[in-house]
Amino acid sequence: MAKEREYFIHGQVDEQGNVIIPGCVRNGIDEQSANKIFDEMAEFAKYAFNKSHAAAYSVVSYQTAYLKAYYPEELMAATLNSFLGNLDKVPEYIDECKRMKIDILKPDINKSQTKFTVDEGKIRFGLGTIKNVGISAVDIIVKEREERGDYKDFSDFCERIASETVNRKCIESLIKAGCFDTFGQTRSTLLASFESILDTITAKEKNSLKGQVSMFEMVGGESNLDEIKYTYTVLPEMSKKELLSLEREMLGLYISGHPLENYKETIAEQTNINTFKIHELTEQLQNMEGRTDYKDGDQVKYAGIITKIKKKYTKNNTIMAFVTIEDLYGECEVIVFDSCYSKSAQILMEENIVLVEGRLSIREEDNITIVAREIKPLTQKETSKVLLLDITNLNEEQKSKLRGALKFFNGERNNIRVQVKQGEEIKNAGAIYCNEKILDALKEICPIGDASQ
Repeated sequence: MAKEREYFIHGQVDEQGNVIIPGCVRNGIDEQSANKIFDEMAEFAKYAFNKSHAAAYSVVSYQTAYLKAYYPEELMAATLNSFLGNLDKVPEYIDECKRMKIDILKPDINKSQTKFTVDEGKIRFGLGTIKNVGISAVDIIVKEREERGDYKDFSDFCERIASETVNRKCIESLIKAGCFDTFGQTRSTLLASFESILDTITAKEKNSLKGQVSMFEMVGGESNLDEIKYTYTVLPEMSKKELLSLEREMLGLYISGHPLENYKETIAEQTNINTFKIHELTEQLQNMEGRTDYKDGDQVKYAGIITKIKKKYTKNNTIMAFVTIEDLYGECEVIVFDSCYSKSAQILMEENIVLVEGRLSIREEDNITIVAREIKPLTQKETSKVLLLDITNLNEEQKSKLRGALKFFNGERNNIRVQVKQGEEIKNAGAIYCNEKILDALKEICPIGDASQ
């Protein structure tokens, strides 16, 4: 690149002194500015397109934007289907659906197809997205339903589907994912009963092959046969936490709720970063934006539920861990070195809800992580006062001032929750430290509603 830089700045002449390339200096641009321009060109060239390539991308971008505007459910369902082979990417697009206010429905044995589908303006999980349920098994389930109608109940499903392809592990996974909830029986009941039901069906098939007839069939007791031959171990439903845990195990994410729903306000008060902000930061870095909301080494507080722990021995024969913690927007990896691990080992267990204090680690080509300094259980505080800020009639300059003020007064001493009102909609906006002087300063920017308990 040195030769190209020289030609760009000072130009090029042939042996007779004829100017082949004039260069910047000959065109009245000083050498320092020319160097700066060349550096910017070289940086841009790392991700630059020729015109034909850019034109093709523009067409695809326009088509995608059109679909997202006019057919958002269909577009997102198709996008989710494109990642069926990489379910790690699915939660990211599920979050996008939630942002677009598109409801995600859990799988249903009578409504789900193999893949994600649009169901009355909502997106329904496909049976093929469930762990341990193969595509061949789904094909049999869907084909049987299309040819002979919906399944009437769980035993009807077992009778019509029992085969080597739709095996016991497959049926257990369908139960855990909530596919049979429409029949009104609890998942705990079905999990406790399905094996005995399958055994009864298998025994009946063997007897039929031998030409044996049961006493009930002889007397024409067809109408009461199902009641007699299938015994359900009726149990109360599992706790909401257990049901959500099963959903995540089978689908890779929570659908009918989230373990952190009751912690929303507490998390907003006690943290200063979440995975939504981390995703935004990643995009800012990828787009090479000069100014970012966070930088490497910033002290952060992050809270969520532990979903995965990978322990590792260090060179000094001590234990460190890579902990995946999920909040309401996605997952983040937390690196726990031996000094922190020794103090927090007792609470580092899957499904524990924790608060992490540490520093942000931003490395080129790597995902953004948090290096933990301290990890402790997340405790819910008593409901605190709420500061209601009405931004309905604010202009962009006033909104920018307000954002700056809220960020400036957010820190270790937060003592009041903040909510923002725009029209009829009210949203949580974290927490700040507030006293009379700060309150007066905020009143100069926007109207403030009554603080409430």
